[in-house]
Amino acid sequence: MFSTGQIIFGILFFVAFVIVIIFSYRKDVKLHRKYYKGTLYILLGFIAFILLLFVLKTYLKG
Repeated sequence: MFSTGQIIFGILFFVAFVIVIIFSYRKDVKLHRKYYKGTLYILLGFIAFILLLFVLKTYLKG
């Protein structure tokens, strides 16, 4: 389906992309800590809400 050159390009692109993402995150980690403080609680609340909807759906259906 894919040629050898396309597979090699895909692998090299993925590796380069991951390296750039890691480098960018490490560069901005201080800003993330400053401006995104407390977002973990929002994520946990969102997950809890989704689980609550799932439990209600399961409970009311059966």
